[in-house]
Amino acid sequence: MADDSTRSHRSLLVALVATALYLATSALCMLADNFYVLLLPLVALLVLFFVCRLEVALLSVALLTPFAVNAELMPGMQLSIPVEPMMILFSAVFLFRVLVDKTYDRRILRHPVSIAVGLSLVWFLVTACFSSMPGVSLKYFVVRLWFVLPFYYAAVQIFSDLRRRWQLVLCYAVGLVCVVVIATAKTVGNFSDLQTLHRVMRPFYNDHTAYGCVLALFVPVLTHFALARGRSMGLRLLSAVLLTAVLVGLAFSYSRAAWISVAGALLVYVLVRLGIKMRWMLAGFVLLLGLFFVHQSDVIYKLGKNQQDSAYDLSGQLKSISNISTDASNLERLNRWASAFRMWREHPVMGCGPGTYQFLYGSYQRSYQLSVISTYAGDLGNAHSEYIGPLTEQGVPGVVLVLCVFGFTFVTGVRVYRTAANPLAGRAALAFAVSLVTYYIHGLFNNFLDTDKLSVPFWAMTAAVVAIDLYTPKRDEAAAEEPSPSHPDEEAA
Repeated sequence: MADDSTRSHRSLLVALVATALYLATSALCMLADNFYVLLLPLVALLVLFFVCRLEVALLSVALLTPFAVNAELMPGMQLSIPVEPMMILFSAVFLFRVLVDKTYDRRILRHPVSIAVGLSLVWFLVTACFSSMPGVSLKYFVVRLWFVLPFYYAAVQIFSDLRRRWQLVLCYAVGLVCVVVIATAKTVGNFSDLQTLHRVMRPFYNDHTAYGCVLALFVPVLTHFALARGRSMGLRLLSAVLLTAVLVGLAFSYSRAAWISVAGALLVYVLVRLGIKMRWMLAGFVLLLGLFFVHQSDVIYKLGKNQQDSAYDLSGQLKSISNISTDASNLERLNRWASAFRMWREHPVMGCGPGTYQFLYGSYQRSYQLSVISTYAGDLGNAHSEYIGPLTEQGVPGVVLVLCVFGFTFVTGVRVYRTAANPLAGRAALAFAVSLVTYYIHGLFNNFLDTDKLSVPFWAMTAAVVAIDLYTPKRDEAAAEEPSPSHPDEEAA
């Protein structure tokens, strides 16, 4: 008892001394007009929060990401505030805990998806060291690290408590829907100005393509949570409300690539539900690709006859997708791709270096391919492809590793769907995989994994697929185990 009383008095004394010191420091800071020091207690509290509740910190970052805005803290250093500083802190705390506690599940590191992600990071660093602009590439590598460490490597272990999967999805979705409400309110009354409609989501999302991409990413998984029997009615109702708002935002995003990606993901979902084997899906894709190259002259000629530019109505927007004669967006994308291939031919193995395309592509453009929105300044984005970009910046190994990450994740999701002992967990794995398919398709036209807005949900959903694979029993495993009244994974799913 005496010991408890002594500890209580000692804690009270420490608290009083700390409070007195803080008040004295605050008074001195106000006299000196140095108000930044007043933030130190808040920073200390944030560090303590990250150390003690890492999983809650991850959910907090997800909730705040849709609201983050870019700010230049100092010349040449621009961060997405407040989430990128939080990611840096999270990564540091996570690495420290892994090295000190040594409790990280090594099965995560041995998973095929983790191996592909790890190799891609290693190759990223190698190409950064041999880059045309090493300083730019190394900064680009560090940014990729603080995206992948929290939302893939840390998230997989956090998702061993499988309830954290849908908590993170809902955290990001709630923030996203708030942005949708703001953007939709700004859309009303501006239907006659397409350029304004393309910017209503600013400052939260740079343009309508990134906005449409993240909305498309959440359609399949929110549909699953809204319709899945076996989940609580409250979760299903909340998911249905969020899904409705996301669909409204998607309709008014005027992002053709986002619409295509949702349609393509729906087709993939139908094929999986029909039981079509993966090898037949791959064979069909290769066949279509082969037919395109065989008849590419006829296809390009017909596309060149299309004069439909971007429009306000759905039919006009869809028709403009194949317009490569007058649509400025399509022409500029083709210009960027052609420049990227010219750059790749000079650096086929190592590439020109991560993050360098936008600074170097200007001199690789040709006058006959320029559009009305072409620029030599590199201020309108990058290679506009999640596949051509890595090919240019990291060579052939770079794009092969990207394909491995995407392919292994999708195959894992489908395999878990077909083999999970708990059908609800299997359907969740498929929902996450199909959501990621929307990004894989969208990646044909744009690339956003260098931004926090898309990296957070993309890597989190990839981690969710791996976590379900690692932490839920398969049918053959379940048959070998003794039956029990209830399995914790079934409740968590």
